[in-house]
Amino acid sequence: MTTKKLAADFEQTALADALGAKHAAALEKAFGYQSVGEFLRHFPRRYVEVGELTPIAELPFDEHSTVVAQVVNVSQRQMHSRKGFIFEVTVSDELGDAGQELRMTFFNGYQARNDLQVGTIAMFSGKVGWYQDHLQLSQPDYAILDEASQADPTPIPIYPASAKMPNKRIRDLMGLLLEHVNEQNLPEFLPQPLLDARRYPARWQAFFNRHHPRDLKQAYIARQRFAYEEAFILQLSLAQKNAQLGSQHAVPRARTSGGLADKFDARLPFALTEDQLQVGEEISGDLSLEHPMHRLLQGEVGSGKTVVALRAILQVIDAGGQAALLAPTEVLAAQHYASITKMLGPLADPGLFGEGEGTGVALLTGSAKTAQRREALLGIASGETGLIIGTHALLSDQVRFAELGLVVVDEQHRFGVEQRDALRAKAGDAMPHTLVMTATPIPRTVAMTVFGDLETSTIKRLPAGRAPISTHIVPMQLTGYRDRLYSRIREEVAKGHQVYVVCPRITETAGEQGVLLATYEDTSAQTMSVEMMFEMLRSMPEFEGVEIESLHSQLDAADKAQIMDDFAAGSIDVLVSTTVIEVGVDVHNATLMVIMDAERFGISQLHQLRGRVGRGGLPGTCLLTTWLDADHASVNRLRVIESTLDGFELAEADLLERREGNILGVQQSGSQSTLRELSIIKDRTLIEQARHDVQILMGYAQWHHEYPLLFKTVMGWVDESTREFLNKN
Repeated sequence: MTTKKLAADFEQTALADALGAKHAAALEKAFGYQSVGEFLRHFPRRYVEVGELTPIAELPFDEHSTVVAQVVNVSQRQMHSRKGFIFEVTVSDELGDAGQELRMTFFNGYQARNDLQVGTIAMFSGKVGWYQDHLQLSQPDYAILDEASQADPTPIPIYPASAKMPNKRIRDLMGLLLEHVNEQNLPEFLPQPLLDARRYPARWQAFFNRHHPRDLKQAYIARQRFAYEEAFILQLSLAQKNAQLGSQHAVPRARTSGGLADKFDARLPFALTEDQLQVGEEISGDLSLEHPMHRLLQGEVGSGKTVVALRAILQVIDAGGQAALLAPTEVLAAQHYASITKMLGPLADPGLFGEGEGTGVALLTGSAKTAQRREALLGIASGETGLIIGTHALLSDQVRFAELGLVVVDEQHRFGVEQRDALRAKAGDAMPHTLVMTATPIPRTVAMTVFGDLETSTIKRLPAGRAPISTHIVPMQLTGYRDRLYSRIREEVAKGHQVYVVCPRITETAGEQGVLLATYEDTSAQTMSVEMMFEMLRSMPEFEGVEIESLHSQLDAADKAQIMDDFAAGSIDVLVSTTVIEVGVDVHNATLMVIMDAERFGISQLHQLRGRVGRGGLPGTCLLTTWLDADHASVNRLRVIESTLDGFELAEADLLERREGNILGVQQSGSQSTLRELSIIKDRTLIEQARHDVQILMGYAQWHHEYPLLFKTVMGWVDESTREFLNKN
């Protein structure tokens, strides 16, 4: 690589200019990288060093281990079941007793075939397995050790690699790139006082230490610096957005005395909880300001979020504005409409006592009939309708508000950025206030990263009268438990209660269709479907006379609504369903939730489903069925659900299980905004430090003039799609 080929911005230099067209093409094919900066951020996932080496005779089975060994034999054979070959290597221990050998297998090991010749000494790292009475490492990472590397055993980086871009080639190419890593090519943009306070190396040095560390401590500190850097830039981006929100204009909607909000409070048949009152004050205060509220309201299923939102809606209506409540499904929109009009009572009549003291409440969904739709649109446009509840139909160009003052988004994770933004755009010049609701508890670090620009309100305590829910795992491979499961459903119906049975899919596979199961014991090899369960229950003698119905997303909207209405009215005893009942369905007489093949659902999803029962003061039960053995890893997820009802504790467990993915909500190969080092699981302290440091920086009005490279980096780091996400979220 020649310096004259490098672009003025080293990180934006094309890999073809830096490494040559052949190597650049290979890197782009393997990882999608095109620039120097992208490849530099291809960080090692771990390191191996001599200090962690294990003699072959002491290798622990089924654990990750590292050995230094000499190749004593190689062989190759074709695979029988598919194209390709297996390259086998036998090595002899260089550290332990002579004669101790270990086998390695490489599937389509083209690079290994070239590198690992008889007599080669290398460091091998992988999980120890057992095959044909021999210990083996399958697809191990390895590093060739020459005399120099054996004399100076610094940690060897192990990168995410592929068959055609193995670790050795990545290390060689990275070595070429590191020759040009210096302070001029990679200038610092973080404020020096922060680096000094956190004891982080300069940026150029951190890159070098990350890829070629002197020891593991040096690599760890470099990794910490890059994770902090990502957290800091993300928090700074969110803080800038927050500042922009503060500069936008909104019509203040202060609470008025004697209005609908006061009348609503006076007719409530129950006392609001302390949390509901506190959150209500926070929201009311935001609505009184001249810049738009942007608040996240989170609370457990049944915690009373809708009541809190309705009080805010009435405050806005009292102040001359309208409110829109956006729900993700027609079922949930209809349920909101029914529950809100019931809570409002006569206050939902715009002609209350002939004095016009109430407000119109309308429902608008995609399946609305023409006359109903026309009436709703007229009420919205005239201002007679103060609250409009609906689905994506609210986003239609035909929907015109007289004065939209508040947008309430229920279960925000089910909507795209563009959908929420399209609704807010209907407010005209002044931005509407926005309240985002979720029943999925959000861990603090996620709230700080994904919703860092939102003020967060939390309802933790459930209202009085919510009955406890007991949860039990049902091992379906045991006949007695299977029999008891179906008896339990029948018993609940006999008590006059109702039951949900949730299945992970709608129908059978092509090979299963048309096959009616003779007994429920035949289901062990299959994933239970709604159709299969529905037919099976109806064919079982013990369910004769029991009203059973099925519900899933492939039914048309009218049928789904009718089935839910019938279930809510009590004319259906057992509802066999997919997860369409996960959010918002509120049937007080439902006391038993059976989740088939429960291991196929995530922790948060199971918690949401469980929250559908025990809502009417009657004790609820949730049964999690599984055909897996008790020691299967996936059963641990079910044990977590079984052990606690604390949604925030479960949210943390869910995060640990799923990992964080891309927390910005965008995932693009090579995107600078993809967080490569920051982990919201491992780096909670770093995120809090970065948030604190950003708040201090934002206190200096001229920070972007004092640190122009930092400002440029923030604007460049957040690419167009991510900036759109941050600006609209």
